[in-house]
Amino acid sequence: MQFLKPFKIAIAEGRITASFRHWRAPQAKPGGRYQIRPYGAIEVDVVAPTAIKGITAADAKRAGFADRTALLAELEKRSKPGSTLYRVEFRFIGDLEDPRAALRETILDADGFAALAAKLARMDKNDPWTHKTLELIRERPGTRAGDLAPSLGWETQRFKTQVRKLKAQGLTESLETGYRLSPRARDYLTRLL
Repeated sequence: MQFLKPFKIAIAEGRITASFRHWRAPQAKPGGRYQIRPYGAIEVDVVAPTAIKGITAADAKRAGFADRTALLAELEKRSKPGSTLYRVEFRFIGDLEDPRAALRETILDADGFAALAAKLARMDKNDPWTHKTLELIRERPGTRAGDLAPSLGWETQRFKTQVRKLKAQGLTESLETGYRLSPRARDYLTRLL
């Protein structure tokens, strides 16, 4: 889950414990832990469809807004056709060790390179996208997903989903804005040349 910096600070201080999101499908799940860089992480307790009329002034405060009117105005701006409004309740849990951190720093030996190449080939089975995506991130680090996605002919959400798959392989890192390649990914691309 992504938050603007002022919201991240308030989350880390325990002042924000909820968010309202327009999604076509839930992008968070109960029990899921999500990094709020550089402050730590949250653990989600509730993800549930909700109606605008059910949002209270107290809900708006928990989500970091001055009042219900301010929250509703923001939700109106972010509404998307075909999306559902979800209430997400969470708690700040502090530092969370990212299991991909060590993987990102791993330099590949011959067997590791072969295993990663085979894994990416399987991911590319129906549509070769992994190499193109890695190259795009290498060329434009720190660029918003919404600005990168059109280069591949994708919508922003599809781009984010695909980058998460690369991140799970230790190949990308999320920045405050955009992404960058990990040392593992740079090593992999160098070996392809």
